[in-house]
Amino acid sequence: MKNILGIWLALLTFSVSAQNNFKVPAYEKFTLKNGLTVYLMEQHEVPLIYASAVFDAGSVQDGASYGLASLTADALLFGTKKYKKEELEEMTDFVGASLNSGAGKETAKVNMSFAVKDADLMFDLLQQVLTAPVFDAAEFEKHKQRTLLELIQQKESPRAVIGNYFNSMLFGAHPYATPTSGVGSTVSKITPADVQAFYKKYYTTDRAAIALVGDFKTADMKKRITALLGDWKTAKSASKPVPAPKVTLNQSRVLLVNKPDARETTFLIGGQGIAYDNPDYVPVLVVNTILGGRFTSWLNDALRVNSGLTYGAGSRFGRYKKGGTFFISTFTKNSTTVPAIDMALGVVDSLHRTGLNEEILASAKAYVKGDFPPNYESAGALSDLLTDMFVYGFTEEFINTFQKKVDGLTVAQANDIVKTYFPKENLQFVLVGKAEEIRESVKKYGPVSEKELKEEGF
Repeated sequence: MKNILGIWLALLTFSVSAQNNFKVPAYEKFTLKNGLTVYLMEQHEVPLIYASAVFDAGSVQDGASYGLASLTADALLFGTKKYKKEELEEMTDFVGASLNSGAGKETAKVNMSFAVKDADLMFDLLQQVLTAPVFDAAEFEKHKQRTLLELIQQKESPRAVIGNYFNSMLFGAHPYATPTSGVGSTVSKITPADVQAFYKKYYTTDRAAIALVGDFKTADMKKRITALLGDWKTAKSASKPVPAPKVTLNQSRVLLVNKPDARETTFLIGGQGIAYDNPDYVPVLVVNTILGGRFTSWLNDALRVNSGLTYGAGSRFGRYKKGGTFFISTFTKNSTTVPAIDMALGVVDSLHRTGLNEEILASAKAYVKGDFPPNYESAGALSDLLTDMFVYGFTEEFINTFQKKVDGLTVAQANDIVKTYFPKENLQFVLVGKAEEIRESVKKYGPVSEKELKEEGF
């Protein structure tokens, strides 16, 4: 029994030590003659390879054609010069591989995973998807019609669209306000020619990177990728740097989005967050863990555990290159809308008024450190990490020093972070619910403007 206990304690000690010393595995970075940046990281635990290609082709490039970046990314898989759409799907499925594409706010990605034994086939498909998509008109039209239907269906789920309203309220005319999936009136006008033009403008090697992580030898993979993509010729990117948003919040405002049949109110409360390169991100993350970043957070304890006003409440910082958002999110019955909002505001006030102590901070630090390494335990997560490093301009030093920064955070510093980054005044409120039942009661939070959920506004 003593031996078993000793072994268990040794394993636990090793596990904690491994967590506290997590580092980014070794990798090689180089640039092909056409400007494409390549990351290679060997991981030999399982015979798999993950690939992640990223382009400066997110929805911030949509202009007035909301949804164009998203449709373009989807359409990369609608067929190539060598393979039809169904052939791409059948060959991928037959070998149990995965091939996906999509666009977010700032980037578009193509992700692939496959067994080493299928590398010849899958690298051929990857080359075709990246360099030779044909944007088949028939397939595009079918997908566009499905997208239009999905946009209508999303309006039935407040949690699926409330973020668009919040971003629009916060960022105004800035590209960060762009709804990535688009809206019906803009998506319906997008043509295969439009996505072809978008592809030529923004899927360019000078502003792109590909990361490969898995069971290979770096020298061999370097030769393979050079042969595969080294001769790919594109124009220079047409993308222009997105400026930092000018957010001026000098009063609290309420946007009430009417859903006449709603039995509950879904709401976001918040304001401006932080950009991706903000040096205080780690302490902000630790403090947000206390406020609303874990199940035992203050918000969840107050609104779910202690009062039963909701099934869950939390807070989050959404980061972009040049800005970000901070918001508290939850939902509650129509009749408890005001009590839930008041309780959420009370939790934020308590964070400012009473501050943090050693015990509270120590618990959050332990949670953050324990939660951190699993984020990068898979080869797929590591490939995404490498492309994120390319997009957002950070190095492995951020990961390698993460836990040291957590350990170094003091109570005094944490309380300063609260004052600096966790707003309690001039908050922005977005509520999706039955307007006639909550309109009068929410006026106390600020001037109220209204929209109809079924309208095309974000």
